[in-house]
Amino acid sequence: MELNNKTIIITGASSGIGKSLAAELGARGANLVLAARQYVTLCEIAQTLKDKYQIKAIAVQCDVTVEEDCKHLIHQAITTFGKIDVLINNAGIAMRALFNDTDVQVLKSLMDVNFWGMVYCTKYALPEIIKTQGSVVGVSSIAGYKGLPGRTGYSASKFAMNGFLDALRVENLKTGVHIMTACPGFTASNIRNMALNKDGNPQGESTLHEEKMMTSDEVAKLIADGIENRTRTLIMTGQGKLTVLLNKLIPGFLDGMVYKVFTKERDPLLK
Repeated sequence: MELNNKTIIITGASSGIGKSLAAELGARGANLVLAARQYVTLCEIAQTLKDKYQIKAIAVQCDVTVEEDCKHLIHQAITTFGKIDVLINNAGIAMRALFNDTDVQVLKSLMDVNFWGMVYCTKYALPEIIKTQGSVVGVSSIAGYKGLPGRTGYSASKFAMNGFLDALRVENLKTGVHIMTACPGFTASNIRNMALNKDGNPQGESTLHEEKMMTSDEVAKLIADGIENRTRTLIMTGQGKLTVLLNKLIPGFLDGMVYKVFTKERDPLLK
């Protein structure tokens, strides 16, 4: 799929991977519908990309946990551009707290954003994407293949996303719609700074070593290439591919490896 003049919706487009996706796809000539809660920031991003790449871009204030906001987002895309070629479900939040210490509402918040936000947007966009034989993309995680300690709600939401997209792919084998599950490794972005602690408040400074991670720009390029190539599953790092393989072959061994990795965080939850 050539992305020039395609209409692409990106949720969570005000920062991190979403912002990088907007820049990458704008550079490839796509017309953009940028969605997030931070409307002023979205407007600034949209204007910058329009000026830089001579594309069309609109900002739509949208809280993906609100179904009516998602319905409005899709309506605005159709009203402005007359079609939808690609929906990128990128909006997401993370967490860092052991389940035994965590308020259950934290897990509900994770599911509302990471899973239900994707469901709402996809529900309203899919009829239009079927018309264009376009793409539905979910920005998932290796945590959707292997549960990560201190991230029970995050892992649950990404497992749910992966299962949803897998089923949706089978349902659309004959419609021409492309479904892609994109799984970055750990990515240097503000998602961990905003990760919820056991009380549901942002944790602040990341506990992981950001300098060793992928950048959001690198992730955005791989996702854009995946859309163009109509890739089925995009696991972006060697560590991620190894994790998926070991989880199939020797899951008990992998449990111990994962435990050991997370004892090396700054201020570790596991000792």
